[in-house]
Amino acid sequence: MLSGISKSAIRLIILVIALFSILNLSAQSNKPKFKVIAFYTAKNDQAHISFVHEANKWFPQMAAKYQFAYDSTSNWSNLNAEYLSHYQVVLFLDTRPEEPAQREAFQKYMENGGGWMGFHFSAFALTPSTYPQNWDWYHNEFLGSGQYGSNTWRPTSAILRVEDKDHPITKRMPHTIKASPNEWYRWEKDLRQNSNIRILLAIDSASFPLGTGPKPSEIWNSGYYPVVWTNKNYKMVYFNMGHNDIDYEHHTNKDLSHTFESPEESNLIMNALVWLGTGKKVK
Repeated sequence: MLSGISKSAIRLIILVIALFSILNLSAQSNKPKFKVIAFYTAKNDQAHISFVHEANKWFPQMAAKYQFAYDSTSNWSNLNAEYLSHYQVVLFLDTRPEEPAQREAFQKYMENGGGWMGFHFSAFALTPSTYPQNWDWYHNEFLGSGQYGSNTWRPTSAILRVEDKDHPITKRMPHTIKASPNEWYRWEKDLRQNSNIRILLAIDSASFPLGTGPKPSEIWNSGYYPVVWTNKNYKMVYFNMGHNDIDYEHHTNKDLSHTFESPEESNLIMNALVWLGTGKKVK
């Protein structure tokens, strides 16, 4: 026993030290493993607006479960070097940046090792349209898909086939999964011809005919359609999902489906997000 210190005092000191240690460990365990910032516009198309609202409810729930931080903003001017420096992963929930400074900041962020996940309309480009193909690095090099080609209608579920079982986010997946209803896109470029692109999932032939029309071009009966892929030169994953089914016919604009209602699809998205944020798989 230390001279001049009673046993009760020593016990008190030990208790205080233990308490500080517990508080310190608790603080460390509550620290987010990575930080995510989601950009969105949420205007014009109710199906895309519905998905944005759904995502901004679902991701915070996943953040609490998997210990990451999730923020979202419709202010695209935040797409700058200083703001992005606080985040490990950027999400584009619906659209893309339009201003040259925003585009330059995003490109540098990705070239410096940042993570990105994009959904559905974030890859859209069609000249002429409100979103023309006027960003070659993003559409041709980064995504590799070029312009939008066509789509199925109306939004329908599809069987998706895993094309690459060796990628960290697909290793433990079954051979096929059933996706939530979606408007599926066809692209200008054949991603199979791009050596930098790893196609992770594609439409399985069991899905055909895919779509209900009324236009014959909106119903796919055959073909190869990638829906999830990554670029070997960047830390990124693109998901063609993100268009909920909406009751347009009766003019109610009510949601008829939700993207995160498919457990297998949701698990894939979380696998991808954790991989982007930490380089590890969800356990």
